[in-house]
Amino acid sequence: MYRFIRYSQPLATAYRSQWSGLEQEINSIFASAEAGVAPDPNRARSIPVSVREDKENLQVTAELPGVQRADISVEISDEVLSLTATRKVAGAEGEQTVSFAREFSLPYPVQGDKITAELKDGVLRLSLPKVEAVKPRKIQIN
Repeated sequence: MYRFIRYSQPLATAYRSQWSGLEQEINSIFASAEAGVAPDPNRARSIPVSVREDKENLQVTAELPGVQRADISVEISDEVLSLTATRKVAGAEGEQTVSFAREFSLPYPVQGDKITAELKDGVLRLSLPKVEAVKPRKIQIN
């Protein structure tokens, strides 16, 4: 954790600097950062995701430990992949629902009707086949 140390100029009380207003603003920013804000329990947490590419597919792997298959949603729209999931967690105040979400743009179009998804041991694996136009092909030279 970082600790902010405020510098005070010993002669600053003798005259008013043109930078004194800026100094007060910076001090208020640091004061609010030090105060800390409690995390919002209803805010969705991010899903850890790794993305790999081969000649035929874009491979997406997401870590979702403790999430049931029925609580996962995978959607693709306009080259944007959206992953959402929920998990029930027992806490001091009873059972709570924790939400996870991740959304990102795909680097190229994919064949939406041929996407496959597999959930095994808390790891979701998606295979997104490339559209024929973006697959690398060998050009023969005459």
